[in-house]
Amino acid sequence: MRTTDRVRETFARIRKQYGADQPLRGYATVLGVYSGVVGALTVAGHAAGTRLPERFGLGDTVLLSVATHKASRLLAKDAVASPLRAPFARYEESAGEGELNESVRGHGVQHAAGELLTCPFCLAVWIATGLTAGMVFQPRFTRLVATVLTAVAASDVLQFAYDGAKQALEKVSG
Repeated sequence: MRTTDRVRETFARIRKQYGADQPLRGYATVLGVYSGVVGALTVAGHAAGTRLPERFGLGDTVLLSVATHKASRLLAKDAVASPLRAPFARYEESAGEGELNESVRGHGVQHAAGELLTCPFCLAVWIATGLTAGMVFQPRFTRLVATVLTAVAASDVLQFAYDGAKQALEKVSG
């Protein structure tokens, strides 16, 4: 029996035992890609002689946290980013404030990638990994990008606060 046949048979048995119709092979592929990216970053850092910081300061952690939130939300939900998700998702409806609700389509890797690309929580792991690697390899540039994303997130909060205050004033005066 060929190795690929054994792998397929193993995945079929595991999926049956798992008891849910999930694209486990697709998920395994996505996890493999993530592991490969992290491995490549590690090898590149070692080859370049890049040293990990002793620790990240609270300011950088907060900056990366807010930037991760905003970047994952932009990529997973923003209408303008829909061409990136279109091969893996189907438009369902507007979600307001420039965001979309989409459903995942396809099978296997296509479905697993669609779940990753339409879920801000799922994307956050990838974004945080990229931004954290950026802080190791190119901290000045990464802080610039993270500051832009954080400013956009703060602007979003202010937009919602403004709209809420405006609606409250309209209720009181109208």
